[in-house]
Amino acid sequence: MSDLTSALILFGVGAVSGFMNVVAGGGSSLTLPALIFLGLDSTVANGTNRIAVIMQNVSAVYAFKREKYQQFGLSMKLSLITLPGTIAGAFFALSIGDELFEKILGIIMIGVIISMVIPNPKIRSNESSDKIPWTVHLSMFGIGFYGGFIQVGIGFMIMAALQYLMKLNLIIVNMHKVFIVLILTIPAFVVFLITGNINWQFGVSLAAGNAFGAWWAAKLSIRKGESFIKTALIVTVFIMALKLLDVF
Repeated sequence: MSDLTSALILFGVGAVSGFMNVVAGGGSSLTLPALIFLGLDSTVANGTNRIAVIMQNVSAVYAFKREKYQQFGLSMKLSLITLPGTIAGAFFALSIGDELFEKILGIIMIGVIISMVIPNPKIRSNESSDKIPWTVHLSMFGIGFYGGFIQVGIGFMIMAALQYLMKLNLIIVNMHKVFIVLILTIPAFVVFLITGNINWQFGVSLAAGNAFGAWWAAKLSIRKGESFIKTALIVTVFIMALKLLDVF
């Protein structure tokens, strides 16, 4: 397969992945198999994928900022909580497979679907508090570990934690999510970089597609509102869960 063909494939997969990751999550379930299909081993694919994740979330954060959706202080506090777990998870990823974690994630995502269809009248519209409950501290550490380890589906976990533990509207949740994923991915990327598990040629092509998809997803999620995000989230989570549990 030519370099141009590989680049075009990765750009297209990246665009779809970037869109998925911003409105719901699970985009890495497309990008990781694509990188492996094009010849990378799983560890290098895992590291290379982080380039795309970083660029995708830079694009999304900027798009939310342009639309006047920004709470930098709270986003940064939530992000910093994830970092110790992220670094530990990235080193763990260098020495262990991810099959068991994928099965656990599949079960977790079924739980997310159930929680999404249960009415929650306490969720606020656009309000936010700088006070972070201890339950969020604990969940963010675990989310950071998982993000450093494999990344696939981390958006679902962040959305569930912020919506149901902090009672935030899904648009605000998405705004925080893209910032958190951006910050926690950086140290994980550094771990893969210093251990030689990055393919820059594939990573840049994939990143360009991710950034393109993420930009439009951020704008669309703001314009279409919470119902659009919720529908996209439920459909994507369900498909991801079935795949991870080997239903198809």
